[in-house]
Amino acid sequence: MSKLVSHPTVEERVAKGKTARAALPRARHGEWTPSQWILQPLELLAEQARTRVPELVPIRYGRMAASPFAYYRGAALPMAADLATMAHSGLTVQLCGDAHLSNFGGFASPEREMLFDVNDFDETLPGPFEWDLKRLAASLEVAARSRDFDSATARAIVTGGVQSYRDGIRNFATMPNLQVWYARLDAVARKYGPAGTS
Repeated sequence: MSKLVSHPTVEERVAKGKTARAALPRARHGEWTPSQWILQPLELLAEQARTRVPELVPIRYGRMAASPFAYYRGAALPMAADLATMAHSGLTVQLCGDAHLSNFGGFASPEREMLFDVNDFDETLPGPFEWDLKRLAASLEVAARSRDFDSATARAIVTGGVQSYRDGIRNFATMPNLQVWYARLDAVARKYGPAGTS
């Protein structure tokens, strides 16, 4: 017997979001202390390296050592371990799993149109929606620092990125499921819409 999939209305989804926010206010998303570390970041990376091609591990580490942002790009596991110890909304989605700045960009569609999208889904898994958002926001901060931007500029970059995420989610919340599935961000028109409408 097949299981029925519910399709909540926009109003029902808004109510669910408000309930989640009441249970976990935004301010609590920033709470973290080193005492929550189960394993140190370098220990996690060493454990992860055991499943990699041994000859490529030094090359990977060399690339990660090039800059703080390069380390951040290669250190999804330590961040996931940190996030796993934090309170979360309980709003589960299919995560990218490595939603940092460099995994977003322009890509050609099969119709040869330039689209802005996320890339790199080899670490996708179900999890709290805020994990991808926190990884993206942190990557914007690390990238801004690595470019020696002042703190006001870095803050503007991070808040601008988070606001764009929020605006996109708000737009998707008004769409039926299939329209969300086929939505794309046209890199030229800079607008969301179903395929063929840009």
